[in-house]
Amino acid sequence: MRRSVTPALALGFCALLATAPPAHATAERTAHADSYGTKAPYTPQQNPRTYQHAPAGFTPVLTENVSRHGSRAASDSEDGDLILALWEKAASEGQLTRRGSEFGPLVRSLLDAMAKVGYGNLSGRGKQEMQGTATRMEQRLPELFARIAEQNEKIDVVSSGQTRAVDSGKAFTAALAATDPDLAPLIGATRTDKDLLYFHKAAGGAAYRDYIAHDERLAKTLKSITDQPATHAAARSVLGKLFKPAFVQRIADGDFPSVGSDVDAAEAVYNLYGIAPAMRNESPDGKGWGMERYVSPGDAAWFGYLSDAEDFYQKGPGFTDSDITYRMADVLLDDLFEKVEAKRDGTSDLGAELRFTHAEEIIPLAALLGLPGSTEAATAEQPYTYAGNPWRGASVSPLGANIQWDVFRKGDTYLVRMLHNEKETAFKQGCVPVSKGSKFYDLDELERCFGRENDRARLRPRRAGL
Repeated sequence: MRRSVTPALALGFCALLATAPPAHATAERTAHADSYGTKAPYTPQQNPRTYQHAPAGFTPVLTENVSRHGSRAASDSEDGDLILALWEKAASEGQLTRRGSEFGPLVRSLLDAMAKVGYGNLSGRGKQEMQGTATRMEQRLPELFARIAEQNEKIDVVSSGQTRAVDSGKAFTAALAATDPDLAPLIGATRTDKDLLYFHKAAGGAAYRDYIAHDERLAKTLKSITDQPATHAAARSVLGKLFKPAFVQRIADGDFPSVGSDVDAAEAVYNLYGIAPAMRNESPDGKGWGMERYVSPGDAAWFGYLSDAEDFYQKGPGFTDSDITYRMADVLLDDLFEKVEAKRDGTSDLGAELRFTHAEEIIPLAALLGLPGSTEAATAEQPYTYAGNPWRGASVSPLGANIQWDVFRKGDTYLVRMLHNEKETAFKQGCVPVSKGSKFYDLDELERCFGRENDRARLRPRRAGL
C-alpha cells in the first residue's frame, strides 16, 4: 500500500515557496509586462486558493498541458553585435553620453552570459519557471498524483525537439519527481513530435510560411504600423541616452549603412532590454542587468507595441478574413481532446500528458480556443492598436506560458477545467459550463461546441462494449 501523500504535500509546499518569483520579479512583471511582449517573464495569474472546487463527487483522473519553454537567452548575438559596433565607433570619437559609456561593458557582459548559457537555451530563470509551474500543478491536484503513483499510470512527456523545449520538460518533470519520488519511474523519456509542437516549421506549415514570406497585405500593414513618426521619435530617445545628438543624427542620416536605420539601432537596444529579465539569474548580482536605465517606460511601451503588432499578425488573430495564422493549431487542439476522450473510453493509462513547445504554437492555439484577449482580429482598414484590441503578447504567451486541462470524473460523466497561465479560464463563447459562473465543462458539451460530435458518435460503441 502506498505511503501517505502528506509528506509529499509538505515537500511540495516547500518547493512551491522555493520556486515562487521573488518580490522584485513580481513588481517587474506587473509594472512593465506589456513592454516586454512575448519575452515577458512568467508569473502565475491566479492565487491557487481561489480555484473553484469540482462539483460534488468528481475526482481528478487526468491533467494535460501545452507549455511554452521557460525564459531563455537570445537566439543569437546579432543585436548586441550591432549596437556594440555603433558604441565602439562613438567611443572612438568621444560621442558617448555619460550613461552611454557604461553601456558597452554591460552589453559585453550580457552577451558573455548568454554565450555561456548557449544562445536560445533555457536560462536559470527559465528552469525556475518550469519547476514552479510543475510544483503548483501537483499542489493543485494532489489526489490525481496520488492516484498516478498508486495505479502506476504513465506521465508522458513530448517536446518540439528544440533544446530549450527539451530542457523545459526536464526541469518540469524533475520538479514533479522531487516533490514526490514515487512519480519518478512513471515519467517517460521525452519524445519529439515536430508535427504537433513545431508545426510552423513542419510540412503542414508550408502555406503559413508562404504567408509570412510573401503576403503583400501583411508586409504593407506591418510597415505602416512601424513607419510612424512615433517610432522614429522613440528611436531617437533611446539612442539619445547612449550617444550625443550629433552622433544620433548621423545614425538617422544613414551614415552607418552596415548598422541600418535609427529604428534598427534602437530596436537592437530594446531587444537587449527585452531579453535581460530572462537572464536575471546570470547577472553579476543575480538581481538583474539594469537595462531599464537605457530604455524609458514610454519608449519600451512603444517598441513593445511594435513587437506585439508583429506577433498579432504573424501568429495571433491576424486579419478578420483569414485563419492562416492559427488554423495549424488544430493538431494541438485535436491532441488535447484525444487524450481526454481516450481516458473516457478506457483506452488510456495516462495520468498526465506534458507538452513543451514555443510561442509560435501557444499563440495560435490561444486564438483557436478563443481564449480571452485572443478573439478579436483586425480589419485592413482598422489595424491592430493597443487602444482598439485587447491582445497582448505578455498575457497570451509570456516565457513559460501554459494552457492546461484538468479532467474530473464521476461515473460516466467527465468534466474539463482549463487554465491559461494558471488562471481558470472559460472556454470559447458558445460553450456552456455545467452551471452559471462555473469553470467546469462537460466533455460532451465541449465536443459539441468544438464540432467533434462525429468523433464522439464514432467512439461511443467502444464505450458501450467496455
